[in-house]
Amino acid sequence: MDFPEFSLTGKIALVTGASRGIGRYLALGLAHYGADIIITGRTVYQLEEAAREIQQMGRRCLVVPMDITRKADIDAGVEKAFQHFGRIDILVNNAGINIPKPALEVTEEDWRRVLDSNLTGLFFCCQAVGRIMVNQQSGKIINISSQTGTVAIQWRAAYCSSKAGVNLLTKVLALEWGPHHINVNAVAPTFIETPMTKPMLENEAFREMVMGKILLGRVGQPKDVLGAVIYLASEAADLVTGHVLLVDGGWTAH
Repeated sequence: MDFPEFSLTGKIALVTGASRGIGRYLALGLAHYGADIIITGRTVYQLEEAAREIQQMGRRCLVVPMDITRKADIDAGVEKAFQHFGRIDILVNNAGINIPKPALEVTEEDWRRVLDSNLTGLFFCCQAVGRIMVNQQSGKIINISSQTGTVAIQWRAAYCSSKAGVNLLTKVLALEWGPHHINVNAVAPTFIETPMTKPMLENEAFREMVMGKILLGRVGQPKDVLGAVIYLASEAADLVTGHVLLVDGGWTAH
C-alpha cells in the first residue's frame, strides 16, 4: 500500500524571519524532518546561532541577511540561495510585525511598516521564489498568516488587514501556479506563546479575553504551527492548495 511520507529529506527550504521566535523554531523543525535550510532575517548573529543548531543536526544551512521590506534585498537573497543550492523546494513566509494601536491612533508610518512587512514583502518573496519553482515545475509555498485574517481583534487594524490580504493572495497564487505543480497554502495561528507575545499574555485582562475565545483551553505553542507547516510541506498535502489552515484552538468557530 502507498502511504504518504512526512519526511522532507532532500528538500531545500527557505524560511523568512528565522532569527528568533516562531521562524527560528520552524527552521529547526524543517531541518528535523530532513530539509536543508536557508534562513533569512535582519539580525545576523541570531541567524548564525540558528545555523549552527541546524548544522549540528546534520543539515546544511545557508544564512542570507535580508530586509523583507526591500525588494532588492529579496531578489538578491533568493538568487544567492538558488545559486548555492540549485533549487528551492519549500518557501515558508514567516517574517512580519505588529504595531498594536487603536485605529484612531495609527499613523501612516505604522500602516506602511506593517503592510510592507506582512503583505508586500511576503508577495515579493513569493514572486522571487515562484519564478524558480515555475522553472522547476514543483514547489510548496506556505504563508504564515493569522486568525486575524479571518476574525477581527481590536487595536490591530493594520495587522488584520495585512493578514486578510495574505489569505486572499494565497488563493490567487494557488490559482495561477497550480498548473506548474506548485502548492500555495497558508497557516493561520491563534496567539502563540513566544517572547514577542509574552508581555501581552501576561496582561491579566488580555489573557482572560484570549482564553475565553480558545475552545481548547490553551494558547498555542510553536510546535502547533510547525505541525501544520510540516504537513503542508510534505507529500501528504500534495493535493492541497489555496487553503488557509487555521491553527486557532477553535477561536473562529464562535
